[in-house]
Amino acid sequence: MLAVLAGCGAESNSKPVAKAARAHLVELATAAPGRLAYTADRAGSLRAQREVRIVNQEEGRLTEVRVREGDLVKSAEVVVRYDDRILRAELDKASATLNQAGLDHERSRQLKDKGFVSDDAVQRAATALEIARAEVRLLRARVEHMTIAAPFDGVVAQRLVEPGNVTSRHTHLLTVIDPSQLVTDVNVSELVMPYLALGDRADVRIDALGEKLHPGTIVRIHPAIDPATRTGRVEVVLNPVPKGARAGQFSRVVLSTGASEQLVVPLAALQRDVKGEFVYVYQAADGAVRRTDVASGLRLADRVEIRDGLERGAQVVVKGFLGLAAGQRVKPVEPHAKRAG
Repeated sequence: MLAVLAGCGAESNSKPVAKAARAHLVELATAAPGRLAYTADRAGSLRAQREVRIVNQEEGRLTEVRVREGDLVKSAEVVVRYDDRILRAELDKASATLNQAGLDHERSRQLKDKGFVSDDAVQRAATALEIARAEVRLLRARVEHMTIAAPFDGVVAQRLVEPGNVTSRHTHLLTVIDPSQLVTDVNVSELVMPYLALGDRADVRIDALGEKLHPGTIVRIHPAIDPATRTGRVEVVLNPVPKGARAGQFSRVVLSTGASEQLVVPLAALQRDVKGEFVYVYQAADGAVRRTDVASGLRLADRVEIRDGLERGAQVVVKGFLGLAAGQRVKPVEPHAKRAG
């Protein structure tokens, strides 16, 4: 009897005891306003903001090319002349024709008053007079085009012809630039573009002039984004132009963004799946987490801006995602660094 009871006791003690479910541990961080002071260094080349290719409107033989590369020119200063003797002769002929047409028209009007010619004859004479006037205006304009002047104060960057050359119409003769206004174009990420504005400062480093940063200003932000690179173009003007700076020099533009506060969370909190970006938000009331869809913005180091979907002060999961699902109850723990301290 004692042996049987002892055996029963041993059998009951050998049954496994059910263990309590282990809590899912997570680390949390609080969504709070912050400044993401993003700095980008982008390479570009200096170019003149104003650059004009001087071309001719009339064909002919060049008699004068008064400037060479590097020469300073003033607005309206004559830089090129063509041989205009033939056109001037045609203009003299057209002027004589105009004088005769004026006399013919006046004579026809007098004869009309006396009843010797019809209204139609007077009208033909008036038409001939207008044609003669138009011919004179045309030839005067063509003669003026045989002399070419500088469009603005600047410097000659290219000289492509010599006196004696015969050129056809619309030949590129000279290039004039304004060295007092130099700009550089740089490509910037689409994530940074919304934080840039016209008039913002952008420092420019010109390699040929050393490590010094020169002040610049954003003067143009192109509206289109390149779909292949996801970048947009920004133009920065040097103000003032440093001594020794020239068009064509290699430059680096330093852009800084983040002047205003944004809602920021650790980058580790941002998750992504086929539906888009989201974070797990901890609910203190029931100890569970819920999925919240968000739209992210600027990223810098280990922090990211949340533009939409998250409220200030929300606690988001930053560690403990393995096996984590929406609606699951979790147990927050302090970050490892704090626990070790």
